[in-house]
This record gives sequence, structure tokens and C-alpha cells, in this order.
Amino acid sequence: MTWGAVVVAAGRGTRLGGPKQLIELAGTPMAGWSIRTFAEMEEIGEIAVATEPDLVEPMRELCARVAPKRDVRVVPGGATRRESVRRGLSAISAACGAVLVHDGARPLVRAHDVRAGMREVRAGRASLLAVPAVDTIKLVDAASRRVVETLDRKRLWAAQTPQFAAAADLRAAHERAERDAIEATDDAALLEAIGVEVVVVPSTSENFKVTHPDDVARAQAILRERVA
Repeated sequence: MTWGAVVVAAGRGTRLGGPKQLIELAGTPMAGWSIRTFAEMEEIGEIAVATEPDLVEPMRELCARVAPKRDVRVVPGGATRRESVRRGLSAISAACGAVLVHDGARPLVRAHDVRAGMREVRAGRASLLAVPAVDTIKLVDAASRRVVETLDRKRLWAAQTPQFAAAADLRAAHERAERDAIEATDDAALLEAIGVEVVVVPSTSENFKVTHPDDVARAQAILRERVA
């Protein structure tokens, strides 16, 4: 089965003082690391990147640099994550029977973890990389900050990306979300909403999302060690 990969590299990166998808990490802009990983995987036939409209040309230049043998499609992202994914998905052709969606702010994803997620997918069954929760999680009332419930940590996993699905299932999930104006923080939630079974695939804590300045330093240190 041929896979398509959608990399979501939109957002303004306000916590980091600028577009984080282009912040240099060990000599390569952040989004370039995962794009390169996917470009080197034979299973992935097509790659689409959704980015900020004013960053389309810089992103095309980055894709040409990190994936010179690939025709990576760069499209303007939308106002929400869901819209950005939908636009990226529209750039993946019907030749791809399955699609993965990845956050460009997770530069440390490994190909062997991606392949583990791919193996779980079939029609009606999707997957996502995740790690078991290590902290005790409290359900809290937003107004009073009062603890409402302590959740069972043994049943809690922190979702990562990529998230994987049959292309028909993912398109159906986004079509319903578009029709019903449903927003979600990840694609797995949209798949769950249309009755697709979603399973977690154990990943590593290194596949974290770069969000704060401390994350930049941590990611840079790991990447420098990898390329040393």
C-alpha cells in the first residue's frame, strides 16, 4: 500500500518569537527534519506540507533542500489545525491508500516508529503514536481550579503524531468535521467520531512537540547527538 504524508507546519510560533517551523535545529529548520524522514521512506509515495500562506515559498525551498528527489506539495494552511490538515489531505492523490498526519513541530520522529504505526492500519482501523502517562492526571473545574476527579493513570496515554488511517476513512472524518463545524486537537478524535477503531502504538518521549524555548534546546541537543 502506498502512503501519503501530510505535515502540518502552520502556526505563528508566538511562544518562540517567530515561525517555529523554520527555527534552525542542528543546521536544519525544524520542519525539515520530519520531511526528510518521510522522504527517505519508500512506503511514502507522496508528501504534502501545509504552512502559513506567507511561508509557502520558504517552505518550498526547504523541501527542495531536505527532499531533493521528491516533489513535495506545499499548500497554504487554514485558520485551524483541522483546516490545515484538510488542505494538506486535498493535495494527496487517490493513488495513496493510506495517509499519515504529522506535526512539523515534532522533528525527532523515527522511521521505525512510523512503520510500527503503519502496520496497524486497515479499513475501519486507525492508529497513532503515543506514550503512557507518567504523571498523575487531575480533572479540574476550570473556574474554581477545584479537583473534580483523579484519573486512572494506567489507562491514560499522551497522544503524539504521526496519526495513521486509511485514506478513505481520514477523508470521511474530515468531510464530516467540515460539514458539522467540528474542531479537534488531533485527527484521531475525528476518526473516533465516525466510528473508526483507533489504537495506540507505543512511541518514545523523544517524539515531543517543540512548544517552549526549553524544548528547542532539548531538541537541538538530541539532534546534534544523532548526526554526530
